[in-house]
Amino acid sequence: MTQETRSLLITGASSGIGRATAEMFLDAGWQVGLVARRADRLEEMAASHAKAIALPADVTDAEAMRAAFDRFIDQTGRLDVLFNNAGIFGPMGPIDEVPLDGLDQVLNVNIRGMFIAAQLAFGQMRRQDPKGGRIINNGSISAHSPRPGSTCYTLSKHAITGLTRSLYLDGRAHGIACGQIDIGNAESEIVSDLKSHQPDMATMDVAHAARSVLHMADMPLSAHVPFMTVMATQMPYIGRG
Repeated sequence: MTQETRSLLITGASSGIGRATAEMFLDAGWQVGLVARRADRLEEMAASHAKAIALPADVTDAEAMRAAFDRFIDQTGRLDVLFNNAGIFGPMGPIDEVPLDGLDQVLNVNIRGMFIAAQLAFGQMRRQDPKGGRIINNGSISAHSPRPGSTCYTLSKHAITGLTRSLYLDGRAHGIACGQIDIGNAESEIVSDLKSHQPDMATMDVAHAARSVLHMADMPLSAHVPFMTVMATQMPYIGRG
């Protein structure tokens, strides 16, 4: 397919990494489905881009997500790439200070929500003709090296690495490639909140994360990036504890 006809659905599209990535794909000529809870932000983006489709939905609501996918496929005819991006950081602190309802919220969004989106994308990619596509999960460097006081978030992102590996394995027979991008300290709302408590935190422009997602998505299905890490150069990742 030509670049002009390729389609991407992105969760968490209303702000941060999601919004920056959506705008970069739109500028590159892709058809982009915008999924997030904040309908006003999605409608604003769709009003500015002819190839943007606003699909307000909560990623943890399976029926709402199925309806969003159906609306997207009705307009595009197929799904080439899912950027499975929606996520929250949740409560910080030692595990004995973490409220269980805070844990539940993180796992509901970061695991259940990403599972639902991946399930719908995988099913669509198996059924469409020609079949196949690419799923890109937004992991985190916390999937490999935790930030202190981040038990809930780190737990969820390790689970996403398992999801990525399983989808990559199960997708081979169907031409579905699944990869993961692990992003460190891109200037999103989550990082801005963390930086308010750590003013010397090293960060990078969110556009670098978006450009990396585009690189992964832009490859033909004969080539693949299983895992990519992109991060602020000076952040303590290698060797952090």
